[in-house]
Amino acid sequence: MGAPKVGIVSLGCPKALVDSERILTRLRAEGYEISPSYDGADVVLVNTCGFLDSAKKESLDAIGEAIKENGRVIVTGCMGVESDMIRQIHPDVLAVTGPHQYEQVVSAVHEAVPPTHNPFTDLVPPEGLRLTPRHYAYLKISEGCNNRCSFCIIPSLRGDLVSRPIHSVLREAEKLAVAGVKELLVISQDTSAYGVDVKYKTEKWYDREVRTRFFDLCNELANFDLWVRLHYVYPYPHVDEVIPLMAEGKILPYLDIPFQHASPTVLKAMRRPAAQEKQLDRIRKWRQDCPHLVLRSTFITGFPGETEEDFQFMLDWLKEAQLDRVGCFKYEPVEGATANDLPGAVPEEVKQERWERFMETQKAISAERLQQKVGWTLGVLIDEVDEDGAIGRSYADAPEIDGNVFLNGETGLKPGDMVDVTIEHADEYDLWGSVERDL
Repeated sequence: MGAPKVGIVSLGCPKALVDSERILTRLRAEGYEISPSYDGADVVLVNTCGFLDSAKKESLDAIGEAIKENGRVIVTGCMGVESDMIRQIHPDVLAVTGPHQYEQVVSAVHEAVPPTHNPFTDLVPPEGLRLTPRHYAYLKISEGCNNRCSFCIIPSLRGDLVSRPIHSVLREAEKLAVAGVKELLVISQDTSAYGVDVKYKTEKWYDREVRTRFFDLCNELANFDLWVRLHYVYPYPHVDEVIPLMAEGKILPYLDIPFQHASPTVLKAMRRPAAQEKQLDRIRKWRQDCPHLVLRSTFITGFPGETEEDFQFMLDWLKEAQLDRVGCFKYEPVEGATANDLPGAVPEEVKQERWERFMETQKAISAERLQQKVGWTLGVLIDEVDEDGAIGRSYADAPEIDGNVFLNGETGLKPGDMVDVTIEHADEYDLWGSVERDL
């Protein structure tokens, strides 16, 4: 009899992807094999997202598909907190667990398909199993969030901020570097709040004392000679401290900051942290200190009470800020969010019209900023290669959410290669170039 096989469907954000990787690593250590298909699996895990109603629908559809195709399904993730609803719609699921309940998930798998070997004699790679390509990996530094934004239910799903011990984070980063990872994407719900829950506790890392703190983490990660990319960074004043690390080339000059809006009235209704009205000055200072800094962000349009004046304020702010990469979402009520009780619901057609104007405004900004890169030589990390050439990313591009650098005809490269590229063409979101070669 062969080893039991587990399939997995991982939905939602990179933080959920990391949860899936941890679960698979534990199961693989116990002798389970990972099945790439429904029909080859003895049981299927569905790691759900429950942040928006549309995400809940996607999760329920995925559960239904897994039941139809396989029949033996365990549900976990953010939507797992709504166990009764899941079981009402899909009564045949074997078990339902909540977010980052790793032990419960593994126990459910044991019950559904018992392990068949001695876990002390079977090995997995030291860096664990990952669902990303071999050359990049997500590094989750904390769980939960202390903020209480009115549109968000993450604290009720995942709890308050719980920072991982810094020696544990650095040890994981070290293992990933040894395994050949070229890029670490640092993620959490509130990356710049790292360590505040443990009062920036100091821990031993090799021969030195290191604080559990945002700057100290970045400074230590710089020692691994990898691309280090920071996501979900709230613009607290102490973020200023990492800009010199970026200017010196120690970590990527890239910040993913979820601004969400610019109008003071809307931001107040959203209960957003940080002094947003000072952010334009902060952005100017950052770019003065680190001219090649790239800023990406997300915004929400159509939030309850948003007036045309509020929306126009945001467009004007966007033109002033000149952010490099921007996404925008139409406001969607989330069950359990306090924003649902706010007056001034914006009609769907108005949300759509504002979203289109927002994206047109940002498209022009993005096109202009990318055009400035024509003639530059950039380091590019290759993600995929096919018969037409190679596709990679520069320091300005996070995987799957930002743009690409296309290298037509470069079929001799392989994923994970790092090459210098002269940029020859740009459109609204992507770049094209040719590889620099020694003469």
